[in-house]
Amino acid sequence: MATEHALESERDAIVAALTPVIDGLVATFGPMCEVVLHDYRRPEESVVAVAGSVTGRTVGGAMSEIGMRIVARGDKADDELNYVTRTRGGKLVKASTMVLRDSTGTVFGALCVNLDVTAVGDAHALLGALAGLGGTSAEVPVTTFGNDIDSVVDAILDAHQLRQNGSWAALDRGRRLELFRGLDERGVFAVRRAIEQVAARLGISRASAYSYLSQARAEGRAATDRASTD
Repeated sequence: MATEHALESERDAIVAALTPVIDGLVATFGPMCEVVLHDYRRPEESVVAVAGSVTGRTVGGAMSEIGMRIVARGDKADDELNYVTRTRGGKLVKASTMVLRDSTGTVFGALCVNLDVTAVGDAHALLGALAGLGGTSAEVPVTTFGNDIDSVVDAILDAHQLRQNGSWAALDRGRRLELFRGLDERGVFAVRRAIEQVAARLGISRASAYSYLSQARAEGRAATDRASTD
């Protein structure tokens, strides 16, 4: 069985081997392409290499909401291919996120390819209008890409509170646990200091935040156990 030191060396070698590849991918697909290499062993600054500029990522930047979701799923995470999202600045992006695994199957990073298809979407809408094809396309979800992990966590909190449609004080116990469960499922608490940030945003103590998180996880495990015995 490989030692942890050997596995770390293997992961380092995979990252090093992929680093020069990203420039070749961007050279092939052109200026509307961005390729980002992430190392999730350091989530607050997971971007270790980047080529192109679509989401404004820079080396040393934080992982996005998508990265948080992968970290939360751990080794059960799958590639997410050809999904369409929109940046907070309005760009329409077609993206693929491919997880990186070592020889034991442990997920430790990701290679992300982002294509700015805003112009394609505009052209599609124009041609549809000219052809008399009515109707609106499905709403595209917004993804927060930020070089500062705190801004990503804040954006996720904003989205959750908007869906909850009320202040923390107005939420009953069930909806409070639902909020923490949702944040946990999106990988927020995989980020160092996130629990303190969430507590501050909600106006509660860190101890209370830990308590709600613990309860949300316990109820989630109980629901899973019940489902497996049904």
